[in-house]
Amino acid sequence: MTLVQYAENGLFAPKKIAAALRTTSDELARTVGLGRDAVQRKDRIPSAKTQRRLREMVEIVNKVEPRFGSALIAYAWFRSEPLPGFGGRTAMQLVRAGQAELVLDYIDAVDAGVHA
Repeated sequence: MTLVQYAENGLFAPKKIAAALRTTSDELARTVGLGRDAVQRKDRIPSAKTQRRLREMVEIVNKVEPRFGSALIAYAWFRSEPLPGFGGRTAMQLVRAGQAELVLDYIDAVDAGVHA
């Protein structure tokens, strides 16, 4: 999916992301390490932290989607597959810890043929 399909009025829209990934907004919030209010209250959705975490997750899922064949499988990978070299942590755990850039760098390295 393109990033624009997850957006509404220039912001990442939690309801659109949740619908595309066949999950709930509550689960989406937990996945990216936010409270439920961050993705449900209209005044909290535009916050920098909420938008950054949603963007990071969407970027990672979009980046690995071609290798898995669907956004749903890429989302499952994001949530459950331990990444080599990160102490058994998943992409989801790294994003929650504010280390999304490490995940993106890891994916780039794998794509370049460097196996971490």
